[in-house]
Amino acid sequence: MEITITGKNVEVSGQIQDYIESKLKKLVNHLPTLNEFNVEVGQERTRSPEHRFVVQVTMNSAGTLLRGESRAVNVLSAIDEVARVMARQAERFKGQFYDKGKGVSLRHMAPEPELPEIARVKRFPVAPLIPEEAAEQMEMLGHNFFLFLNPASNRVNLIYRRQNGSYGLIEPVVS
Repeated sequence: MEITITGKNVEVSGQIQDYIESKLKKLVNHLPTLNEFNVEVGQERTRSPEHRFVVQVTMNSAGTLLRGESRAVNVLSAIDEVARVMARQAERFKGQFYDKGKGVSLRHMAPEPELPEIARVKRFPVAPLIPEEAAEQMEMLGHNFFLFLNPASNRVNLIYRRQNGSYGLIEPVVS
């Protein structure tokens, strides 16, 4: 089992690394096929001190990726919370893809893929706007994203509000 631990805006000491490893090794009891963990410990500047430290874990279990994230006041409580999240995900994964009591994976039985059902289709006119005007229009409507026609590229673009309050712009490119 391989555990990769990286720090983002914070130095991860040996004590914290040992704590992370001890918490994550317990997850092997849930899924014996776990072979890789990627852990990112970060510190962000936030208004709320309850969300200052972020711990993200990505587990690889025989090609299936499970991901969890937790935010907390300190690193240790964030690690504890993300370990609980990952344990719940591992249990759910185990319950979905294993026969009860047999440990035989259902993934190898080739289930027929189910396509998601499209419940509603909306059509609306797309106005030519520059990105700044589209951001203003989005704010006036109170939406988190806005679709518009960018006259500079003559393509449909999407502007959205990011978690930190800034804006993002998606410009599709035909490949």
